[in-house]
Amino acid sequence: MAGALSPATTLRLKPFCTVRFFTNYRKPIKILTPNFHSSFPLKLHTSSTPAPYLCRQRSFCSVVSAAISSGEAVEKSKFEQKKDIKTEQVREFKKRLSIADIKGGPDEGLDRLGETLVVRGWVRTVRAQSSVTFIDVNDGSCLSNMQCVMGSEAEGYDQVDNGSISTGASVCIEGTVVGSQGSKQKIELKVQKLVVVGKSDPSFPIQKKRVSREFLRTKAHLRPRTNTFGAVSRVRNALAYATHKFFQENGFVWVSSPIITASDCEGAGEQFRVTTLIPTSKECGDSPVNAIPTTESGSVDWSQDFFGKQAFLTVSGQLNGETYATALSDIYTFGPTFRAENSNTSRHLAEFWMIEPELAFADLDDDMACATAYLQYVVQYVLENCKEDMDFFNTWIEKGIINRLSDVVEKNFVQLTYTDAIELLLKATKKFDFPVKWGCDLQSEHERYITEEAFGGCPVIIRDYPKDIKAFYMRQNDDGKTVAAMDMLVPRVGELIGGSQREERLEYLEERLDNLNLNKESFWWYLDLRRYGSVPHAGFGLGFERLVQFATGIDNIRDAIPFPRTPGSAEF
Repeated sequence: MAGALSPATTLRLKPFCTVRFFTNYRKPIKILTPNFHSSFPLKLHTSSTPAPYLCRQRSFCSVVSAAISSGEAVEKSKFEQKKDIKTEQVREFKKRLSIADIKGGPDEGLDRLGETLVVRGWVRTVRAQSSVTFIDVNDGSCLSNMQCVMGSEAEGYDQVDNGSISTGASVCIEGTVVGSQGSKQKIELKVQKLVVVGKSDPSFPIQKKRVSREFLRTKAHLRPRTNTFGAVSRVRNALAYATHKFFQENGFVWVSSPIITASDCEGAGEQFRVTTLIPTSKECGDSPVNAIPTTESGSVDWSQDFFGKQAFLTVSGQLNGETYATALSDIYTFGPTFRAENSNTSRHLAEFWMIEPELAFADLDDDMACATAYLQYVVQYVLENCKEDMDFFNTWIEKGIINRLSDVVEKNFVQLTYTDAIELLLKATKKFDFPVKWGCDLQSEHERYITEEAFGGCPVIIRDYPKDIKAFYMRQNDDGKTVAAMDMLVPRVGELIGGSQREERLEYLEERLDNLNLNKESFWWYLDLRRYGSVPHAGFGLGFERLVQFATGIDNIRDAIPFPRTPGSAEF
C-alpha cells in the first residue's frame, strides 16, 4: 500500500477474496423497478434508507483510502456512464398491516381507537341500510372480519350505489378505528375512502348461506375464502412451522428427498410411473401405442426411457433419509409423496405430504420418545397460536376438540405390544367388521377402539409387529417372528405415526430382500450403508394431512390439503 494504485490494480484481501476497486465507490447504484404497492391509489410509506450494500462497501474505506487520495485516474462504473437512463431506488419492504394485526391483540383492537388505517381484502357480506352501509371484509389473516361502516359522505360511496360492492369483490378501504355498537366485535372501521380493486360477478358460488364440503371440493380454487377452509389453512401452516421449529431446535438437519425414485420403499407396488416413452400431450393424437419401444421378448424396453430404467414417484423419503442420517446423525424430510392406491375412502389421497425424521445411534425406544415429543410439541403450538381458529373448530366442527388435544399434551402415552393389543381386541365386547387374530394387520376400527374406548382417548403406541405384515427394512427381533416397529394411534384418526428401528445388519437385510423377492440390485446403495460404518438407527413417518385432520377435527382427508388428488380427480 506504499505507492498509488494504477487503474487496473487488484488488492488481495486474505484469505477470502479478490476485490477490484473503482472511483466513486460511495455513490449508490439505483435500480429501476416499479413501486411495491403502486397499484393502490392510497398514501403509502416511503423510505429514504440507503441500499443495504452500502454498509458492506464502506467497510473497505480504510483499505482503499490510499488509492482514492493518490489522484490516479480510476475507471468509472459502466452504470454511471449512462446518464440518460432514469433510475429510482428500490422501495423498502414492509409487512402489510393485516386484520389479524389490528384485532389480534389482547384488547381486540381497542388500543387502536382513533387511528387511521388501510384494510385490503375480500368482501364477505354487504348490508345496505337507509343512511349507512355495513361491509364485512376478510383478508385471510384470521377468522374475524373487519366490519366497515360507510356513510354516503365517504369517497367511493357511488360504488355501493352502482352495485360494485358485492360478495367476493376485492376492496381497499381507508378509515378510522372506532368502537363498535354491535356485540360481535369491539371495533369497526369508519370508512373515509373505498376503492374496488376487483369486481365480483353475481355468479360467485360462495355466498353467506352454508354449503356442503362436498360441493366446495368442486370449487377448490375458491373454498379458501370460507371460514372453515381459511381456518384449516392457517392451522396447517402453523403445524408446518412448528414441525420445522421442533426438529431445528433439537439439532435435526432438513434434507430434501427426491420425488423421482427407482425403488419401492414400502414394497407394495402402488407407485406412479415416470416415463417419457408414452407420447406427450402434443403427440398423443397422432402416435400409435406400438410406438413404445420393446425388447425382443415383447416387454417395454425401459433402457430407452429418460433415466435408462424404470422410475416412479416416491411413496416415501425414508430410504434416502437414512443415507444422510448415517452422515449427519439426525435428519428429517418434509415433502410430497405419492401412492397409486385406487381407494376412495375418507382416509386416502394419491398425493400427500410426509414428515420423516431419522435418528442415528438410536433404537425403537428412542424413536417412540421422539415421536411422542414431536406430537405434543406441535399440538401445543397450535393450541397456543391458533386460538381463534381452534375455538371455531370446537364450535362448528368437533365439540370438545380443544380438550382432546389438551389431553395429548398433558397425558402420558400408553405403550403395549402388538400381541397384547390383539389379546385386548379378542376380549372386547364390541363386534368388528374385520376379524381379529394374531398376524392380521390392524384396521382403523381396531385402532380407534384401542385409543378411544379401551384407553379413554389417550394416545397409544403399539410395538413389535409380526414381520410378515411389515416392510423389509425393519429390524428383526430376537424371537424371529416380530420386528422392532411401532404405530402411534390417536383418537378419531387411528394410526397417525408409523416407525421402526431399521435393520442395520447386512446379512439380515439381504436375507429379507430375498425372502420378499425384491431386486437387491435396486437397493445396492441402501445395502452399502450396512457395509460402510453401519449404526443402529430408527425413524418414523407421519402423514401430514392426517395430522391436520387430528388437529382440526375435519373428518375427510380431502379437506385437509389445498388441492386433493384422488382416483378420477386431478382438478385445479
